[in-house]
Amino acid sequence: MKKLFLCISAVVFQTAFGQFSGNINYQNQVRYADTTINIAPPSPNDIVISIKGLANIKANQYVAIFSLTQVGETAEEVNELMDKRLTSSLAQIKLNKGVETYVDMISFVPVYQFNVEKKIFSKKTYNEVPTGFELKKNLHIKFSDPAQLNQLITILSGHEIYDLVRVDYFADNLEIIKKDLMNKAKVTLQEKIKTYEALLGESFATANKSINDGYKTILPVESYKSYEAYNSSTLALNKFANVNQANKSTTLYYQPVLDKEFDFVINPTIVEPVIQVMYEVKLVINKEKKMDSKDHKSYLLITSNGEMKELNMNSTP
Repeated sequence: MKKLFLCISAVVFQTAFGQFSGNINYQNQVRYADTTINIAPPSPNDIVISIKGLANIKANQYVAIFSLTQVGETAEEVNELMDKRLTSSLAQIKLNKGVETYVDMISFVPVYQFNVEKKIFSKKTYNEVPTGFELKKNLHIKFSDPAQLNQLITILSGHEIYDLVRVDYFADNLEIIKKDLMNKAKVTLQEKIKTYEALLGESFATANKSINDGYKTILPVESYKSYEAYNSSTLALNKFANVNQANKSTTLYYQPVLDKEFDFVINPTIVEPVIQVMYEVKLVINKEKKMDSKDHKSYLLITSNGEMKELNMNSTP
């Protein structure tokens, strides 16, 4: 009986002091990828050779989008207040060299609220009545130095503009990098073909071949993931206990495409969000033996009219 009590106590003790972590490095649901290479059995007739390349491209142009909302009792008031905020902001932003701006009109709608109508012998009636207007605009700002974004945020926050919607990344050398990916994949593919020929002891020069390729581009805005950063313990409480949980901080982190699945990588080391371009080329080699011309047998048939016709004895009916 004493042994059973000790066993139950140990279980309760472990339950009461179990730790649960929400940080990305401590989450219980984190699973490491399988490191086993799964290779399909070879086909007796076809050989498929695949080459994958990845390029990490640093952006040289950025576009930040800020959202503005203004409300007022009249249309004139709304436009006047919005123009005042924008004019002051744009005047300071244009002092930065190489910065371009564009104001995008989003919406201009009336704002309603309920007005209560009281009646003596019936229930209250709630009527929607217009009380003002709401104006929404987006401010697009193009810049080339990432450090300028901090200056832009400081300027805009001084005019009650706080909503940074997104930041888009652009690279002028994107097409050049794509050509570099293709050329490097071509060289890698030729080297792999030679390796296969050496392993099999035969040449693929006369074999039937087919090829296909394609690109895929991943932008930084698509590569952010979220997680909750906290570490709290559980207590052995009964179901009637009052527990007030604190709000946990949710944050984001940049998760680029990992380079472990690629045959080669251009600019492998990155310390900032980058534009990632992937390229893959697949070559299919058909190893079916072709009929040699010397094995082709044909016969000539002379008809009663003296005409000559060729009979192919290797053709199937």
